[in-house]
Amino acid sequence: MANASHSSPSQPSQPQQRSILSGDLRLAIRDYGNAEAPTLIAVHGYPDNQAMWEPVARLLRDDFHVVTYDVRGAGASEAPRSRQDYVSERLVDDLVAVMDAVAPGQRVHLLGHDWGSLQMWDAVTTEATDPRLQGRIASYTSISGPCLDHMAHFVRTAPNDVRRQQAKRSWYINLFHVPVLPELMWRGLHPLLGAQMARQEHVPRDARWGPELGRDGANGLQLYRANIFPRLRRPRAGTTEVPVQVVVCSDDPYIGPETVDALDLDLFLGTWRRVDVDSGHWLPRTDPMQVAQLVREWSLPR
Repeated sequence: MANASHSSPSQPSQPQQRSILSGDLRLAIRDYGNAEAPTLIAVHGYPDNQAMWEPVARLLRDDFHVVTYDVRGAGASEAPRSRQDYVSERLVDDLVAVMDAVAPGQRVHLLGHDWGSLQMWDAVTTEATDPRLQGRIASYTSISGPCLDHMAHFVRTAPNDVRRQQAKRSWYINLFHVPVLPELMWRGLHPLLGAQMARQEHVPRDARWGPELGRDGANGLQLYRANIFPRLRRPRAGTTEVPVQVVVCSDDPYIGPETVDALDLDLFLGTWRRVDVDSGHWLPRTDPMQVAQLVREWSLPR
């Protein structure tokens, strides 16, 4: 697929940082310039913040107008007080606020990892029915974060052995629903937890987690508590005609390739492709060049 280039000599060397309002909540965003190029909005997962995207953004900034933001409760964005303020509808509201601020009335490409991917699925699968989103999502690349509606289908239809295997991978979800203890764990042990994640996934030293991990990990627990079990009990249609690229990491300890095999995505997606890569869960941290190339292949015009 051809590589379109939109580099500009006047493009700033550092991303422009600012904040916007989503309702009454302030979100921190980084804008990597090149306003003449198609806009790509990259959304981080848990327990990350938008800093994780910087290597990918720098590789893509000649091809896209790259925008990242800290999701509510993470990084420099404000954290809501109520668990209900973390439900997927509010997360989609945040995306719409970012879209309207950085690409008003324009189509955008989406890139999500982990929980960033989960919440972007909710935008992609409601694109046809939400007037704010209709016709505005040009493509979507999902990395290591399945749609919750598809997972509800998986729970009901997948072979027993595959469901048991995924349940073992998802052991931490039940722990995250325990009151108080996980918050104390993140705030008190985040240096050890960050070091363990880095060792397990061979994350380069310059791409590891910083001191904000404790806050991001503790606040982001509400994403699980507000969304996982309610959606599995009452799934939505989960269908879309937005072109979707599903990136499956072969050594992901949290979502296995065998689970993606059993999702039966042809039931839900129109134009889509699956790409299997030899990687652990934190692909954007361990191989940003591969992520950048996959996005170019899928989202740039032929």
